[in-house]
Amino acid sequence: MEPFLKLTSRTVVLPAANIDTDQIIPARFLKTTDKLGLGKHAFAGWRYDEGGRPRSEFPLNASETAGARVLVAGENFGCGSSREHAPWALVDWGFRAVVSVAIADIFRANALKNGLLPVVVDSAMHRRLLAGPTTVTIDLESQTLTAYGESVPFAVDPFARRCLIDGVDELGFLLGQADAIARFEQEQT
Repeated sequence: MEPFLKLTSRTVVLPAANIDTDQIIPARFLKTTDKLGLGKHAFAGWRYDEGGRPRSEFPLNASETAGARVLVAGENFGCGSSREHAPWALVDWGFRAVVSVAIADIFRANALKNGLLPVVVDSAMHRRLLAGPTTVTIDLESQTLTAYGESVPFAVDPFARRCLIDGVDELGFLLGQADAIARFEQEQT
């Protein structure tokens, strides 16, 4: 996983409220335990027509969103069932952060475990971000999002923050403690 310190990126805006995990990654794509390749199925029900052709009006299909790493979503993003495939699909598409005024708790936990930073901002900044794509800077060390010349704070679990900054997941963190664990076990015998 790529370390997350400071990210400056264009945004992709999906203003709909209550975007659930089935809309993020439809159930028909949950047959895999591999994270790779799910990005092409992110928002499949909205991105493609019945024939599988990209809908030009959908934001992820616009040429100006290529390379964008920040998704700005409506309120209550990631609600619905618990599926790690949802953050997997977003990360595989290229997103590193999702910004909203409210992000569902289970989605938030799954996102943090999979390298996707959920950023909850105040309603004033959220309204401005929903107005249209812009460039934002997310600084995980200072826990601030900057846009329109204004910085707003956001909260993140300290352990998850450390893992994101170090570019490791929970297992990677534990494996990084192997020497300390071995010393402890040796002292106990």
